[in-house]
Amino acid sequence: MFNKEYENNYCSVLGSVESEPTLSHEIYEEKFFTFRLKTGRLSESFDYIVVTVSEKLIDDSLDLSFGARVRINGQFRSYNNYAPTGNRLILTLFAKDIENADMISNDSNDIVLDGYICKSPVYRITPFGREITDILLAVNRFHNKSDYIPCIAWGRNAKYASTLLVGERIKIYGRIQSRDYIKRLEDESEITKTAYEVSISKIELIKNED
Repeated sequence: MFNKEYENNYCSVLGSVESEPTLSHEIYEEKFFTFRLKTGRLSESFDYIVVTVSEKLIDDSLDLSFGARVRINGQFRSYNNYAPTGNRLILTLFAKDIENADMISNDSNDIVLDGYICKSPVYRITPFGREITDILLAVNRFHNKSDYIPCIAWGRNAKYASTLLVGERIKIYGRIQSRDYIKRLEDESEITKTAYEVSISKIELIKNED
């Protein structure tokens, strides 16, 4: 289904529409819409993923109303949102193919990334004793662009990921994860924000061929 453009960044997610599409932006007279997709985990909790879709993929046969079941194939992309309060990395599932999936009751959430470590991995142990390593992965895209994807490894994967070096090429398998956190503002008030990352289930180090 996918050509070489998607070999290093491929994701497929099936879930329910959590918010109906709203206009995000327009490029060369092509409109793009965003909506939130709700997809379940094995733990019976949920991830809420921001989806970006071109108007070219939306027709009368596609139901994107609240609660509609859809399967989306595409890429997990990043871009900088420059705001008065500072720039922020925005992550979105960029749809290449979208279809209704009303007859499929089970959610799914799979992603494969092939990229380069662009910051030193950060290893830590949580108060509950869980080992975690944070990785920032640069994934090349056509037209000399790159997506910068935060990834998180757990347990034995975390220990291994902590030994990786900046510039090394890795291939990871996992799922797109959303995580709410509390941010304290300058006036001491607090707001709830959502972070997006890839939760890693498998890591492969890709050796350079001489």
